[in-house]
Amino acid sequence: MIFTDGLRGSWHLLGAAAALMALSAAPTFGNDVRILDGDTIKIGETTYRIFGIDAPEAGQTCARGSGRNWNCGTEAIHALERLVSAGPVNCDGQGLDDYGRTLAICHVGEIDIGAQMVAQGMAWAFRRYSPIYNEIEDQARARDVGIWQAETEPAWELRARRWEAAEQEAPDGCPIKGNISRDGERIYHTPWSHWYSRTKINEAAGERWFCDELEALEAGWRAPLWGG
Repeated sequence: MIFTDGLRGSWHLLGAAAALMALSAAPTFGNDVRILDGDTIKIGETTYRIFGIDAPEAGQTCARGSGRNWNCGTEAIHALERLVSAGPVNCDGQGLDDYGRTLAICHVGEIDIGAQMVAQGMAWAFRRYSPIYNEIEDQARARDVGIWQAETEPAWELRARRWEAAEQEAPDGCPIKGNISRDGERIYHTPWSHWYSRTKINEAAGERWFCDELEALEAGWRAPLWGG
């Protein structure tokens, strides 16, 4: 996931005028939507980070009440895929984050995508940035659905923990792996990426390490696409 949190800066909203301009545009898209992960979509060249939620990371597992684990990150991606495939997607921009993604409240018809992800227990309400889905999260928790089946590590804590561990082992403390695929695509993997442990860096072949995601993006690498 392309993400900003306490490790590498924080979300910031643009000024009121810019936010109003983004809201007035409110673009509507057909079904040609790419899923980057459980809370991020891409249409054309624009990446939309669903505002007010934080979904499990792509390779994250969560606990069930039985004590067994389930692939909550994968299920969150599938849940988002089902939502956006139901019809044209309309996104109301709320500004930009530090990486140029549009923070947006997105709908399919009358369905608020962020609200549905939280209601299904497929994402946390990101309370540190917005209260808009707090009540919906409280209801999901009371029903023990999705991520609320048993105590599980929130995505932001998982990212912080894995970043800190990888930072200790990476060259110069720069833990993001810039891989070049067999097709020549430049894809970077963060320490919480599903493929991180399986990705080896061959600097002689042009692969490299990055200290943060913005550095990787500016160098021409992209985040992996997990959905369809």
